[in-house]
Amino acid sequence: MRLVFMGTPAFAVPSLEGLAEAGHQLVGVFSQPDKPVGRHHNKLQPTPVKERALARGIPVYQPETLRDGTALSILQELAPELIVVAAYGRFLPDEILALPPKGCINVHSSLLPKYRGSAPINWAILNGEQVTGVTIQRMVREMDAGDIILQQAVKIGKTEDAAALYDRLAQLGGELAVEAVAQIQAGTATYTPQDHTQATQAPMLSKAMSPVDWTRSAQEIFNQIRGLYPWPGASTDIISGEPVKLWRAQVVEKHTDALPGTVIAADWGGIDVACGDGQVLRILELQAPGKKRMSVAAYLAGNPIQV
Repeated sequence: MRLVFMGTPAFAVPSLEGLAEAGHQLVGVFSQPDKPVGRHHNKLQPTPVKERALARGIPVYQPETLRDGTALSILQELAPELIVVAAYGRFLPDEILALPPKGCINVHSSLLPKYRGSAPINWAILNGEQVTGVTIQRMVREMDAGDIILQQAVKIGKTEDAAALYDRLAQLGGELAVEAVAQIQAGTATYTPQDHTQATQAPMLSKAMSPVDWTRSAQEIFNQIRGLYPWPGASTDIISGEPVKLWRAQVVEKHTDALPGTVIAADWGGIDVACGDGQVLRILELQAPGKKRMSVAAYLAGNPIQV
C-alpha cells in the first residue's frame, strides 16, 4: 500500500521499520524539526524516525507547522492511500485527515479510551495500573477519540519503569501497525467506536511533578519514581537539603511510627524513609545535584547520614 508515515521519537521507529519490512511503499516520512543540542546549541540532532527513514532512502519532511498549507501540498503530491501516525507530536488538521482515501490511523500506547494524551505510558504507572497496552485507532479531530481498529493488552511489571515499558510498547505498536495496515488493505478491518464516558487523560509531564510528598503511601511514591523515569524524575530534599533525584527504590514490608519524610535508616543496603500510614520506602539509587547517578552505598561513602 502507498503510505506516508508520521512519527518522531524512538517509540515510532518499530512501526516505521515494520511497515517497510512488510513491503509497503513508503513515499514519505514526516517528523518533527531537528532540535539543537550541545552546550551552545549549535548542533542539530535528527529525530530517531528521521535517521531510520534516511537510512532506508525514504524522503523526510519536517515542516514547522501543518496548518499553513505547505504540508498539505506535499501530501497531495505524495498521494498516500493511508497515513500512519505514531508519536508524531502534532495534531493533524481536518484537510490532512480527509486527504488519504483510506484515512489516517494512529499507534497509541494505551488501552483507549483510557489515557488519551501525550504521556499514557507514564500515567499508567503513576496511577498504579497493572495492565496497559497499545491501540490502533482511526484518527479524528478530537484527540485519541477515533474508532478502535486493533488493541492488545500487556501486563505492567511490578518494578517496571516507564522507560522499559516504553520499549516494550514500541515493539508491540510496530506489530499492531503492520497488522492493522494489512487488514485495511484487505478490506477486513473493523472499526469499533470508543465509549467516551470511560475516557481518562494523560497530559504532558512537567518538572512540577518531581517533588515527592512523603505523606503518600510507599507504593504511590514508588510508582512516582517509576512513572517519571527518566524524565522529569522524582526528587526530594530530605536527604541533603538539596533536590536529590530518586532513580530506584523499593517498598519495604515494615512499619514505623516516625513522621512521613523522616530518614529512619541509612546504610549500604539503602536509605529507609517513613511514608504515609507508617509505611517505608527504601531508596536504592539516587543522584545529587551536579553528580552522576549512583548507588546509595556509593553516596553514603562520601555523604554519611546520621540517623
